[in-house]
Amino acid sequence: MKIQNFFKVAFAAFIFLSANMAFAQMEKTKMVGGAEMYPSKNIIENAVNSADHTTLVAAVKAAGLVETLQGAGPFTVFAPDNMAFDKLPAGTVETLLKPENKAQLQAVLTYHVVAGKMGSKEIAAAIKKGDGKAVLTTVQGGKLTAWMKGTDLYISDENGGESKVTIADVWQSNGVIHSVDTVVLPKM
Repeated sequence: MKIQNFFKVAFAAFIFLSANMAFAQMEKTKMVGGAEMYPSKNIIENAVNSADHTTLVAAVKAAGLVETLQGAGPFTVFAPDNMAFDKLPAGTVETLLKPENKAQLQAVLTYHVVAGKMGSKEIAAAIKKGDGKAVLTTVQGGKLTAWMKGTDLYISDENGGESKVTIADVWQSNGVIHSVDTVVLPKM
């Protein structure tokens, strides 16, 4: 009798694990910063797992934007990786993270966010329609210009700074993330 119960429990566990693995495979995850990014999770739930975006996550927390980026959205986020923040002048990140600079930090971070869900195909189509450039209005209110160099997607800020999309189309439940190699800055 005990052996039959063991096999019933083992079989039920096998079915449960198989179903979970099948669901995970259907999600078409993407690896970012050594972690799988799940389309069923929101921007924050995924970003906190990326070893390449720890500075961005710390900045989002300091700016009080966690709840916003967990919201329904949808959002298109051009997410600077840690090396992008390292390119800023020495002391910039530390200064922005100070409580008295919260408004400035919020402006920088929301300048990397566009309302709506724009994958690389939609951005490329907008670039083609715009004769080589697509102007995107950020949540901060500024403008980013998207353009292509060969097959690479770039964004430019209002100051002439350029950032390359290094990982495109990381789908989220509330939008899409495109990892970028340089922090873009609004006019301040």
